[in-house]
Parts: sequence; structure tokens; C-alpha cells
Amino acid sequence: MTTTGRSGIQRQRHGPGSRGRRAHALLLGGAVWLLAAIVPCTALAGESAVAAPASDAVATPSSQTTAEPALSRAMTRAARPFRGTIHAITPQMKAMMRQSGAWKPGCPVRFGDLRLLKLTYWGFDKRAHTGKLVVARQWAKPLVGVFRKLYKARFPIRRMKLIDVYGASDRRSMNADNTSAFNGRYVSGTTRWSMHAYGLAIDINPVENPYVSGSYVSPKAGRKYADRSRKAKGMVHSGDVVVRAFRSIGWKWGGDWPGTKDYQHFSSTGG
Repeated sequence: MTTTGRSGIQRQRHGPGSRGRRAHALLLGGAVWLLAAIVPCTALAGESAVAAPASDAVATPSSQTTAEPALSRAMTRAARPFRGTIHAITPQMKAMMRQSGAWKPGCPVRFGDLRLLKLTYWGFDKRAHTGKLVVARQWAKPLVGVFRKLYKARFPIRRMKLIDVYGASDRRSMNADNTSAFNGRYVSGTTRWSMHAYGLAIDINPVENPYVSGSYVSPKAGRKYADRSRKAKGMVHSGDVVVRAFRSIGWKWGGDWPGTKDYQHFSSTGG
């Protein structure tokens, strides 16, 4: 029905039937909208519990796009479990170790006496990484347990690469703040095999935990960390989680040596 109002503009008037249909349509549309809003929220709640933000501000599409990937990455990092696996030395690895000089004729251990560890570790960047160490076969499983404890405690490790990456140079590896284990080398300045040559020693974060003998500090970048009153990221201190983890398998710390200190060094004999 059409009527003319005061303004002279014709308006459509709906009868009772059309008003009912319109109300029904509005009600149905509202229900569909509400259902669409509830279902994703219900699915999200089933996956994980995420605290609501304190702010009442409504997130715009652009802010949601930026925030969601960041949240996803954070959750992935937090949820990544520790993984430690033990592997025999393959022919390819043997060739690499010979070429780098990490293993050479006369070395006090055979390849069969060594094992490759692939370990999850917590980086200085607060992310999970996978590193590699070569150790004595009989200590492979206990050492996986040690690094599981360090990862659980989120003790940060700068990097963990095989010594071969640095041409089997202990100095280059230390300068790179690299955590390493096996290296077929002598104790510096001697013709006596290092415990590293047996796969029975590991150096942790050499820059933050340098070798200190009087005024001599190695590596040079570790000089400021010779002051052990410092509490910096990656440093090892007496009685901390690193010392306790190695002590739990019977390994000893170079930071407990009298006189000269090797704060990075852990070994099965203490030497």
C-alpha cells in the first residue's frame, strides 16, 4: 500500500504479513551471524587456551595479520620438544674428519669408538636449534641426558657445530663461541693427547667461559668474562644447572681446577 506523507514523498507501507516476514528474516540473519562468530571461537578454545588481552581495543585486520604469525612462531618455539639422537660415524663423516684433520693417523680412538649426537639446544636468540657433537661411544647416552637438562632449563648456547667446520682449529672454534667436543689434538703446548681427542671432553660457550691462567685469557673475546662475578647470558657458574647436569653423570668442571681455570671445559676425568 502506498501513502503520501506531509513531504509529498510516497512511502511504501507494509501490511502485517510483510512485517512478520521481515522480522523473521532479521532474526534468522542474526542467528547465522552469531553462529559464525561462535564456531571459530569454540574451535580455538578446543586447540589451546589463550588469555584474552587486557585492552578493550578492537584489533583491526592489519594488526591481526601481524600478530597472528608472531604468536604462531612463539607457540612453535615454546612447544618444540627436546630431541637427542645418536648415530654411528658414516663413511662420509669419516672422510670429512680426515680432511679437516679432526681425526688423523695415530689418533687414540677409532671411528667405531665415536658417536655423532644431534641435539636440540636453546640459543642466545631464545629459539630452539639443532646442533652436533662427536663424543665417545660409551658416553653418548648420558650426554644426551645432560643436554636435555640444559634445554629444559633454557640455558643458552651460542652455537654447536662440528669442529670440522673450523678446520679442526680449536682457536677458530673458540673465537666463534662454538660449543664442541671431539677433536684429535694435543693439549696446547705439549705432545700429550687432549681429552677432546678421546671424545671425553666438551667445551661450552668458550667466549663466556674462557680459559684463564694468570693474565692470559683465551679466547681474547672472553677477557671481560674472566671476572666471574659477572652474571651474563651463557656463563657457567659453580653449582649452576650446567655444572649439576654434568656432575650427575660423573663429569668434572675445569672451573674447579686450582690456579688455572678452564671455565668452558667439562670432561669425564676432570683433565
